[in-house]
Amino acid sequence: MRLEETLRDARSGGRPLLVPYVTGGLYDGWTELLEAVVAAGADAVEIGIPFSDPVMDGPTIQTASQQALARGATPMTILGDVEGLAVGAPLAVMTYANLVMHAGYDRFASALVDAGVDAAILPDLPLDEFGPWGSAADAAGIETVLLAAPTTTDERLARICERSKGFVYAVSLLGVTGERGSLSEPSSTVGERCRGLTDTPVLLGVGISTPEQAAEAVRHADGVVIGSALIRRLLDGGGVDVAADFIREVRRALDETAS
Repeated sequence: MRLEETLRDARSGGRPLLVPYVTGGLYDGWTELLEAVVAAGADAVEIGIPFSDPVMDGPTIQTASQQALARGATPMTILGDVEGLAVGAPLAVMTYANLVMHAGYDRFASALVDAGVDAAILPDLPLDEFGPWGSAADAAGIETVLLAAPTTTDERLARICERSKGFVYAVSLLGVTGERGSLSEPSSTVGERCRGLTDTPVLLGVGISTPEQAAEAVRHADGVVIGSALIRRLLDGGGVDVAADFIREVRRALDETAS
């Protein structure tokens, strides 16, 4: 499946977009989460490949990543778990540039293709150093999602929106991932700025924690990415059913904004 095409089709039907984040290798049978959140209403799923120095991740996802690493998770074991799955929605991986460079750009892009992954998100790979990975990803047919921060200049934001494939990841606040008590003020600005520059779907992420916040966010973007709020429920002992229930609640809140 193609990530951007799928999201565009859903958007054209008036559907607010929902992409949950799941830490790969979190526990035995973790891929059941992918099927569950898609069945609950996710349009695509972002799979985190754990890294020991995750500069974008806050305490919740760091804890999940450490748990997965302690269990022996690696990029290739996670991709091996995903290979052959048919979850009914596109898959994107989120990881860090060191892991991709260590594997080799061409090899990593090919591994994503072999696993049935459609896209990659590398939050610490700046646009100015994007060329080698971008060429390898494009050649393999992997869409690379780029991030746009609230402080991004107009000139740089235009370049990010032009180059991003799959969707534009509009970061709703400055700081690391994690749950917040309310939606940040910059979220509306960065979402609207991106939508004014591109027809590629724009999703807001980082700090979106509740169904109500998600519904507020899609007033300024085409959809949302939700990670820490879902992962916390899993770390607190919730299983597949708890994850699915939460995503179903978010889906319901988003759909109500479109009705």
